[in-house]
Amino acid sequence: MCIDDGRVVSNFVAQALRKEPLTVYGDGKQTRSFQYVSDLVEGLMRLMEGEHVGPFNLGNPGEFTMLELAEVVQEVIDPNAKIEFRPNTEDDPHKRKPDISRAKELLGWEPKVSLRKGLPLMVSDFRQRIFGDHKQGSGSSKTTQSSS
Repeated sequence: MCIDDGRVVSNFVAQALRKEPLTVYGDGKQTRSFQYVSDLVEGLMRLMEGEHVGPFNLGNPGEFTMLELAEVVQEVIDPNAKIEFRPNTEDDPHKRKPDISRAKELLGWEPKVSLRKGLPLMVSDFRQRIFGDHKQGSGSSKTTQSSS
């Protein structure tokens, strides 16, 4: 995942590592679902190796508000990180949550990596790419992406 790709998880992680305020748009009550890359790869492998065709949602149905996500990033990286609220855009959806029932039923697939397990992996990766080292802090880890 690119560090400055504009996605909320990468934004929050990069902001916290750089000691910048975490930018929450609106009241922070809008929800998103986040998926660790290994879960997506597993789902895609089952699709490619299986006999089922048609649309499947491969995402994580666990929902977090943007404010909850900011608080988890604070816990993992810097409990003193500030949260800065900014006006939201009118076209920002209030809720994004995939229905993975078809993937569960036909592929026997569901995500295994929770946000709290995947986020430290992403933080470790971002820390190394931003600072070029393995600074130890409250966290460590790789890539989480939004299911949309």
